Amino acid sequence: MGDPPNHCLFTHKLLLLRTVSTVLLLHVFAVSLFSRPPAAFARSFSSIRAHKMSAAMSQDELKKLVGYKAVDDYVKSGMLVGLGTGSTVYFAVERLGQKLKSGELSNIAGIPTSERTREQAEKLGIPLVTLDERSDIDVAIDGADEVDGYLNLVKGRGGALLREKLVEECAKQFVCIVDQSKIQKQGLGTDGAMPVEVNKFCAKFVMEKIKQLPSIKHVSGLRAQLRTNQDGSLYVTDNGNYIVELFFSAPIPDVRQAARELNSVTGVVDHGLFLGMCNVCLVGNADGTVGVMTPDHRPLMASQ
Repeated sequence: MGDPPNHCLFTHKLLLLRTVSTVLLLHVFAVSLFSRPPAAFARSFSSIRAHKMSAAMSQDELKKLVGYKAVDDYVKSGMLVGLGTGSTVYFAVERLGQKLKSGELSNIAGIPTSERTREQAEKLGIPLVTLDERSDIDVAIDGADEVDGYLNLVKGRGGALLREKLVEECAKQFVCIVDQSKIQKQGLGTDGAMPVEVNKFCAKFVMEKIKQLPSIKHVSGLRAQLRTNQDGSLYVTDNGNYIVELFFSAPIPDVRQAARELNSVTGVVDHGLFLGMCNVCLVGNADGTVGVMTPDHRPLMASQ
């Protein structure tokens, strides 16, 4: 037998009530959603983007990525390795120490380019020599402050440019390691100080001579100063010299001419333009890939 008439009527009313309730809830939700001001949507989408971008690697992670890869790919047992200076090279030295300790590498010697690097290498048990003892460097690994498309570099903001250049000129291969923020598509000289190491004697006089060099004085935004420490005292390099910092608002038009002219100034010890020295540059990208730059101007390629 079928349900009693009153029971059927009650069931139909209940279903109708549920349907109406569902429609009302959807209506309220839609009104609430689409009546939100654009700024609210922007905040929502910004938080989504921020969540996605949080997966990108930090700058320190990128430095570690390229530092480790440089040692893994370019250092073999029996090599003499030039050890650069700076926060990126710190990880390369760390990796070299790890691989020596584990036995993956053996018969390695390093030539440090600063007292900081020497101290780190000694703590890790990396055997060290000097250029006076050996100069047959198989590979040098170092960072850079700026890199152009020809693998010309600005280096030395860490104050070790003279020792870095001495070591890297001797290397059969110079591997530069940077994160992508160091790549300068327009040219060198605009992303911070271009350092010039000068003798302490009459350093301000030498700085004024540098400012008058033809390749320097016409560069837009030229400003020069002696580097100082946080307490205001003059910064002194490991070699007992001062650093003149050159700032520009436009790239140096002719870096090779600038290098020649800087070398010609009496009192200049050396400068931070490292031209035609780098064989390969490993570039850490935010997505965790490593780009490879070579001097034949090929575009960056993701490296596994």
